[in-house]
Amino acid sequence: MLTVEFFKYHALGNDMVIIDPAKFTLPLSTASIRLICNRNFGLGADGICYGPLNQTPLKMHFFNPDGSESFKSGNGLRIFARYLWDYGYVKTEDFIIQIADESIQVKINDTYGHTITTSMGRLSFLSRDIPMKGFNREVIKEKVTIEDCNHIITAVTIGNPHCVIFSDDNDVINKARQLGPIIEIASLFPQRTNVQFVNVIDPHTIKIGIWERGAGYTLASGSSASAAAGAAIKTGRCISPVTVHMPGGTALVNITPKWDVRLSGSVEAVGMGQFASDFINKLHQTNISSNENVTL
Repeated sequence: MLTVEFFKYHALGNDMVIIDPAKFTLPLSTASIRLICNRNFGLGADGICYGPLNQTPLKMHFFNPDGSESFKSGNGLRIFARYLWDYGYVKTEDFIIQIADESIQVKINDTYGHTITTSMGRLSFLSRDIPMKGFNREVIKEKVTIEDCNHIITAVTIGNPHCVIFSDDNDVINKARQLGPIIEIASLFPQRTNVQFVNVIDPHTIKIGIWERGAGYTLASGSSASAAAGAAIKTGRCISPVTVHMPGGTALVNITPKWDVRLSGSVEAVGMGQFASDFINKLHQTNISSNENVTL
């Protein structure tokens, strides 16, 4: 029997759809992911959390709204953790989620799962890890020219690539909107990159504007918050913990001397339901015409 349920949450304004394979029996393709995430012709979302898959620990995949797979999403991990908590997949406040080849530690901080802490892995500033072109080095306060515009960047990975640019003024949102799409696809970054413009408020507080690889301008991003906080610490501007202000809200980033990251932030449920027959038919047609089912 065909089932086509969906669940929707947001983390600091970063809204995502949960597609649970036990409750959604259609195949997914890159084209159908794009359709579901489309805000005019679909449900609308900043991404899709797919899972849990029948493994121990419970496994998820995260897909950007352009259909590409991301191997790390801080907000996506918290949203998925909240779904597992809400629907009884986990029974204790501490558990593990598997994404790609990484085990993420989760802590539900209150009875209703309104605030959740996740491990985010270890930051690396090495160009070969990010990845970034050129000889292998730590990319710290490096001068680069992109589309005839000069920038001083700190590049970092936390399972996905980030380019962090510090700004003395407060206009980081507009800078992310205007320059993010150019920097994302710069040839320096063979797998593209997320982009953050950062204004340091004090040694424990930053404000960031975010351009996400595969998603565009976004109100919040857990991996971006982690990368920006890490870059602020690496360049001597901040010390841990760092409160990260984003247009969608704030997250708290704790970073150890070995660059291991823990991220805390809120999650809210938006709704649940079933896709209508018109939309199901469109998903069928999209899958047939695209012939690009994702590998899960």
